[in-house]
Amino acid sequence: MHARTLATAAAAALACATAPAFSVDHGFYVGASLGQTESGLRDSSFNFKDRDQGFKVIAGIRALSLLAVELNYIDFGNSNVGGASAKTKAGAGFVMAFLPIPVVDVYGKLGYVSWKTDASAPSLASFRTTGSDLAYGAGVQVHLGSLSARLEYEAFDAQAAAKPTMLSLGATYTFL
Repeated sequence: MHARTLATAAAAALACATAPAFSVDHGFYVGASLGQTESGLRDSSFNFKDRDQGFKVIAGIRALSLLAVELNYIDFGNSNVGGASAKTKAGAGFVMAFLPIPVVDVYGKLGYVSWKTDASAPSLASFRTTGSDLAYGAGVQVHLGSLSARLEYEAFDAQAAAKPTMLSLGATYTFL
């Protein structure tokens, strides 16, 4: 019984000593993500969607434990179906709400995206379509001090770009 009490006390002391290492860092952060994207083109002449590898660059500020503002640059890769191809890129701004649990954050994000798609097909000349639409997503991140690893899903309500989505794994670093 004495050994169990001693082990419990040691575990509690260790948890208290390492708690600052797992606490949420507030401040400016930067990061990057890689993932699977789905995008395409919906036009009077085309309607296709394809998957590819994409990436994004992240910059944000988390001033409160429950709230952050984030900017993203997203490259959805290339969508190719038959001879038609489309390449979508976007800039997005999000407000993020966090449910902080020790070591883990579960979050939702809502924002606005400005995108462009460059497309081409054998029977038509190349062309570009652009737009601005609603963006939303959810994710989970694990943090250890200033470094965080995140898994997230994002969707963009861009009809002409075939409603692009991204499932990504990334990392961020917070500057104190």
